[in-house]
Order: sequence, then structure tokens, then C-alpha cells
Amino acid sequence: MTHFTTMSSNIKRGIIRFSEKLSTGLSRPVFKFITQMIYGILSAQSCQLSEISRALHEKVALKKTIERLSRHLSTFNDADVLTDNYMRKIKGIFTGRTILIIDGSDVTKPSSPCMEYIDRVRDGSSGECGNGYHTLGVVALTPDRKMPIGVYTRVYSAKEPGFISEDTEVLKALDFLSKHFKKGNIRAFDRGYDANIYYERLIDEKEAFIIRAKKNRNVIHKGKKVNILSLANRFKGKYSLKFQKKNGRKVDCKISIVPMSLPCRPDAPLNMVICRGFGQEPLILLTNLSSSDNQLSVVITKVYLLRWRIEEFYRFKKQQLAFEGFRVRSIKSIRNLDLLVTIAVGYIGLISEKAEERIMAMELIQVSRRIFGTPKFVFYAIADGLFFICAKTTLSLSRMLRKKQKDRDLQLSLDCEVGFNCAA
Repeated sequence: MTHFTTMSSNIKRGIIRFSEKLSTGLSRPVFKFITQMIYGILSAQSCQLSEISRALHEKVALKKTIERLSRHLSTFNDADVLTDNYMRKIKGIFTGRTILIIDGSDVTKPSSPCMEYIDRVRDGSSGECGNGYHTLGVVALTPDRKMPIGVYTRVYSAKEPGFISEDTEVLKALDFLSKHFKKGNIRAFDRGYDANIYYERLIDEKEAFIIRAKKNRNVIHKGKKVNILSLANRFKGKYSLKFQKKNGRKVDCKISIVPMSLPCRPDAPLNMVICRGFGQEPLILLTNLSSSDNQLSVVITKVYLLRWRIEEFYRFKKQQLAFEGFRVRSIKSIRNLDLLVTIAVGYIGLISEKAEERIMAMELIQVSRRIFGTPKFVFYAIADGLFFICAKTTLSLSRMLRKKQKDRDLQLSLDCEVGFNCAA
């Protein structure tokens, strides 16, 4: 039990230090709120305020804790400051070759018709339409293990006053990436973003991108406009790539690269990468990346295949942390909760990047006791380890926060005394 108590204390201290960085420029009550939310989400593996409150083990009535967290969620107006602090905290692990993956998802709430601005969305899991919200997210892949760390998240509804379009939401995300990342960081998109408005924005800003093309798109090749699929069928593959799927089946891909341009930007040279092996029709990628290296097409294909990391990121938020199970009803509270959940997953991502070198990460993975060994995507193992250890102790997080405040007050008083004596 002593071992688990020590590990639990180390986890709490780590989250407190992490939250201190995030709370730079914010008030002390906001710092406590952020710390308790991140710890509660990870230790309870839930986004319900009741479960988060139970994980805090406070000596006040549970109802009072829930009301306090709910009040903070609905009145928190410093999301931009929190996001900027979070970006400063995590930016150190990224490089000029970091891959940025942009994709949308959904949050379905079939039994919550009274939530603010709730709209009709298509459930990506079942393929059916129901009540819920649209979401847009961006993850940055870590340099070594290619772990997805959320850098941008947005919950929105078409019924909300001031909503313009989905394209506008995506352009806001691209503006955010332009602010925090270099132009050379590759932006990877699925075929749902094969639209002229995005190509024009990325080409004008000279930002690197890879977009999966739809089969009905027209392109310009050797001065002639042609359907992209008919053009792709002319090439059978010059380069080879062996790819192993999650089920262990190996795929021998044949890849070609063809210079072309788009009718909306005929003066901007692009490359079309054609990959055969994933189905009857080829996988077609459009990019503004260029190089004299013969393996450029293989590299582009590998980068795009990493796009599945954002799907794992969304699945982890929904399944492991039960994001779709939240009970807050205002759109502002939902957005603030979504931001805190994304930051909590980012904390796991920071631990996961050097899992073989960090003692705490190795202990968490060992405590999680995986049946079939530790997979490459270690988020679930680390989250289970956090949940298991935090469940072994009833020590309140507030007690540690109070102790830290007393240590600060003591240090402040000592500094004042030293300053007074020196002045004398």
C-alpha cells in the first residue's frame, strides 16, 4: 500500500506541476479548477462531473463539489490563455518535421434533446443520424513514437447563432496552426477536405499539405483537364512499399508520382501520388511537396497512412475517457470540458513519448497488467495504470494543493524577511 501511496503522490505532484504551467497568468481558483479537472478526468476515466467529484475525495458534500465544478465550467472565459499556455508547454517536443493531422468527428447525444443548440449529426460509428454536435480536431504526432497529442479542438453546432459554415471552422483551425507551427509542418487531410477553398488557402500560405483526393475531381496534366481517376489508371506503380495492417496482413503497395495542377490554381505545380494495394481503386493523394529523391512518393504515402492516429485519438477520448457521456448542457461548458479532456489526453501523450525512459511511465504500464503485452499505442495502458493507482488511495488532491500553497506562503514570507534585513 505504501508503494501505491508513493506513486499516487507522484502522480498528483506531476499533474499539479503540469497545471501550474497551464495556469500562467490565471487566478489561483482557476488553477485549482484546472488541476482538479485534469486529475479527476484521468483518475475517474469519465467526463461526468459526478464521477470527477468522487475521484477528488473532498471532505465536503459531493453535491457542493459538483456545483462548484459546474459553475467554473460555465463561467470560464480564459480558454484562449489556457490554450496558449498549453501550446507553450508541449511545443518543445515538436520539430520542423512534425506531422499535423486535421479531421472532424461527432459527439452524439441521442437522449439529450434539451442541450443548448443541439443539432442533427451523422454518427460515424453507426452511420445513422441523430442528435449531437460536430467536432473538429488537430493532433500533432510526436517525433519518436508518433503519438497523437491534441493541439486544437472545437465543438460546434450549425444551430448556434453566428455559425457560418463548416469551411469557416476548418479555416479557423488552419489559422491556429499557422500561428503555432511552421509552414514546413505537413498538414494531412482525408478526402472530406478535398475542396478548392482549402487548396487555395494552403497554396497561398505556402504551407505543406497532403490531401486524399476524391475520384470525381478534375486536374490539369500536360496542359489538359482530365478526371483524376482516369489519369491514375494510366500508371501501374513504379515504386514498392510493404505495409502491415493492424490485423497483421501484409500489403504490397505499388506507388507512382505524377506532376499536375488544379483548375483553381493552374499556375501552382502539385504532385499526385497513386498507391495501389488497399482496394480495387487506387489511393490518390495530392500534395505540394517536391524533391529530387526517388522515394518521395513512398514518404508521402507513409505520412498519409499515419493519419489513422487521429482516429485512435478520437476513439481514446470517447471510449477510455467516456467523452460522449458528459452531462453539462450549455455549449460553453461543453467546449470548456472538451478542451480540458484534450489537455488531459495531451498529458498522457507527453508521458507516452518516452515510455521506455520514464520511470513513472514504465510503472504505470506495469501496473496496468496488459494481457497480450504493451501495444505501440500505449495510451490505454498508461490510462489504466493511472486509474488503478488513483483508486488505491483516498488522499484528497485538495490537501496537496493546500500544502503547496502553505509552502509558497512560507517561502514568500522568508523572501520578504530577507529583503527587509538586506534593506536595513
